[in-house]
Amino acid sequence: MKADYQILIVDDDESIRRMLAAVLAREGFQTATARDGEEGLALFRSGSPDIVLMDIRMPGLSGIEAMREMLALRPGATVILMTAYADLDTAVQAIKNGVFDFVIKPFDLAEIGLLVNRAYQMREMRREIRSLQHELSETYRFDRIITNDPAMLALCDSVSRIASSNASVVIHGESGVGKELLAASLHYNSARAQHPFVKVNCGAIPEGLLESEFFGHEKGAFTGAVTRRTGRFEHADGGTLFLDEIGELPLALQVKLLRVIQDREFERVGGEKTLKVDVRLVAATNRDLEAMVAAGTFRQDLFYRLNVVSLSVPPLRDRPTDIALLAAHFLRKFTAEHGREIDDFDDHALAVMQRYSWPGNVRELSNAVERAVVMGSGNMILAEDLPLSVVQATRQAPLAGDEASAKTLKEQVRAFEARIIQQALERNLGNRSRTANELGISRRALLYKLHELDLDGDDCAEAVASCE
Repeated sequence: MKADYQILIVDDDESIRRMLAAVLAREGFQTATARDGEEGLALFRSGSPDIVLMDIRMPGLSGIEAMREMLALRPGATVILMTAYADLDTAVQAIKNGVFDFVIKPFDLAEIGLLVNRAYQMREMRREIRSLQHELSETYRFDRIITNDPAMLALCDSVSRIASSNASVVIHGESGVGKELLAASLHYNSARAQHPFVKVNCGAIPEGLLESEFFGHEKGAFTGAVTRRTGRFEHADGGTLFLDEIGELPLALQVKLLRVIQDREFERVGGEKTLKVDVRLVAATNRDLEAMVAAGTFRQDLFYRLNVVSLSVPPLRDRPTDIALLAAHFLRKFTAEHGREIDDFDDHALAVMQRYSWPGNVRELSNAVERAVVMGSGNMILAEDLPLSVVQATRQAPLAGDEASAKTLKEQVRAFEARIIQQALERNLGNRSRTANELGISRRALLYKLHELDLDGDDCAEAVASCE
């Protein structure tokens, strides 16, 4: 909010300082003033002004010298210079050195207001981007991947070791197992995390448009190309390009993709200018690329360029201990999204989910739990709340040990929840409000969980009772 922003005004003319302070106060900003560069620099060091509005010519330390000191202290500082025509070249040079903008004296007060508001909006946008980047990096941390399966834990360990490299990666696995989640984890745990993570589904884009999607095109390159278009490689520069369903890529485009990997350069469709890019490639497929190479439908040279590191995600049916953990995660997610109060799955519903083969993998399980949350009428998910296809596929005489198996699964879920909550409490130094915010639940819900999982003793029980 503007009221949280402080503008530091540095000018040797007292009337200008007062006038600017009054104008910017009416705009909703806090203001502080300094009569020369030395005083402005001292206020900059001792406080934390968000935007500095400073004259270039002042006795003693000039605005240019003060600006250099400020940007050396805080490279991201927002400095606006006020200059006369005689100093215009100096002001232009200052922009090249990191100054946000300049305004020429004598200036219009409305112009100053617009310029400061633009600087404010730019800082807010950058703050939102940093917040989103932090949120994404937290979301895709390896300890946030929900699994107790040994093969998946080993896979997460492999991903954490290769994330910092620039090696190309191919992720193998059936549809719905979470290949994109692993690709995103690779990106957001790498040095490229501050740059874009760009996704392309090679099987969802018509073959005739793929080249333009990848490389962009110039205006008039073909019928319908009425403007220049930036391709996915340009968008991903400095970051990661995720090529989903790489096995669907036509042979003609495979040749062009190979060139980009080898030379790190390309031309837009219909263009002559060669563009350089720095992109890490992560591909995913549910097809056997080696068999495709043998059949001549996938280029061998491209396969070896992409397949520097190969990762394989096991299907959900091969990691049954994850079913209950993931189901509990989706239950929390969708009860919050749909405003429902549902506590758990009953034992029979858990047993049905455990017996089902989940051909659609994690994506199908997520869909099934959301459907159950929407359709359920009580505070427990029953087997009949699950999709009919799931129930019918498992409709047979109950297997021996189903009830005991369901209880074991519940114990696993409790242990997993306890570990996640305990880790979050440790990260937040025991602060329950911040912990609840990080976990995406209310403080009251966290207190109930702490009491239910015996994590916080009698004081938590009293706090829960006080919420009634």
